[in-house]
Amino acid sequence: MTPTLAPDFELPNAGAGPDPYRLADRAAADDVDFVVLLFQRDYHCGNCREQVQQVAERYEEFVARNAEVASVLPEPRERAASWQDSYGLPFALLADESKAVGDDYDQPTRFGVLGSLHDLVGRMPETVVLDVRGDEPTVAYEHRGSSPSDRPSVDELLAEIDALA
Repeated sequence: MTPTLAPDFELPNAGAGPDPYRLADRAAADDVDFVVLLFQRDYHCGNCREQVQQVAERYEEFVARNAEVASVLPEPRERAASWQDSYGLPFALLADESKAVGDDYDQPTRFGVLGSLHDLVGRMPETVVLDVRGDEPTVAYEHRGSSPSDRPSVDELLAEIDALA
C-alpha cells in the first residue's frame, strides 16, 4: 500500500511553538518524528475543549515519543487565542478560519449544506497522525469522528504512535 502524502499547510498559531505553523518546517525538525493533528469542531465544543486539556496534561508522553501535537480550530485567530488564554496549551493551537486545512484533510461534516455552513451542528472531530520521518510527511493514522464525542483517547493515540515507531 502506497502511503498517502499529507497535504502541506501554513496556519496562524495562537499556542506554543512557531507562528505561523508550517507543516514542512515541522517535518524538517530533527526532534519530530510524528505530528498529531486534532481537528476540532468549533470554539464552543465542550468535547473539543476537554480533548485539548487531556492531551495537555499528558503532553510530555507525546514529546518522549518525538511526537508533536497541533490542535486545528476552524475559527479566527482571536478565538484560538482565547482558548490559549484559558488553557495554556503546551502545543500548537492553529486557527483555520477558512476551514481549508480541515477540508484538505477531509474532516467529516454532517447534515449536508446546513452542516457545511454551521460547524456546531455539522463539523465532526478528526484526528490524523502524520509520519514525518521520510522525505515527505505521510498520513499514518486517521480517525474521522461520526459524532461530537467520537475521538480517540490519549492512550489510543500514544498506542498508535508506539505501533508506528
